[in-house]
Amino acid sequence: MTPLHLWDVKPDQAIKIQRDLRKKIKIQPFQRDIRYIAGADISFNRDSDIFYAGFVVLDYQNMTEVMHSLTEVRSTFPYIPGLLSFREIPALLAAWEQLPLQPDVIVLDGHGIAHPRRLGIASHFGLWINRPTIGCAKKLLTGMYGTLSSEAHKQAIIYDNHEAIGVALRTKNNVKPVYISPGHLTDIPTAVSIVSHCVTTYRLPEPTRKAHLLVNQLRRGEIPRGVKTY
Repeated sequence: MTPLHLWDVKPDQAIKIQRDLRKKIKIQPFQRDIRYIAGADISFNRDSDIFYAGFVVLDYQNMTEVMHSLTEVRSTFPYIPGLLSFREIPALLAAWEQLPLQPDVIVLDGHGIAHPRRLGIASHFGLWINRPTIGCAKKLLTGMYGTLSSEAHKQAIIYDNHEAIGVALRTKNNVKPVYISPGHLTDIPTAVSIVSHCVTTYRLPEPTRKAHLLVNQLRRGEIPRGVKTY
């Protein structure tokens, strides 16, 4: 993994880095077979600079857990909307580097190109590891979409200044949509297809849902750091 930049930067430097890195993002169809998919998430206590980060690797066909990697890292970058990747990715990288298996695609709790500077955490992280990534967020960060009916599987393209940057997808009847955007080495149709495949009985797709549960268990001291194979 070749470092793209330093992490100890000021907010104005971080914005410049985002603008430079967005030129390197590759939005393209993901056409390989998928055997393993990973979900990633972060948890932290309010007013704490300790981040609990984790990946869970799942069998893509049946969504069963294969392994997970959990760690905790101190972050010094301030909380600034639009720059959260600078606050969170160092912890994610520490958890990623522990994984003995590299999944075919990674879904992150956050945005890909559906970001004001087209470099959300999924795009930023995808560039660092040079692997296909997808953002699946619970809230819209930028852009707008049209009417979305209340039935499951309905979707609407998210536009920002007439540019398609993602999709709002209602995964279940009468629940809030999730916001899907390609991160790196994927595109909108394949990102939506992959996330849709990962939805079972819950609003959130299994990779990020299970990663969310794990990092919160770690934060509460219920499970240890490190790698576990199931």
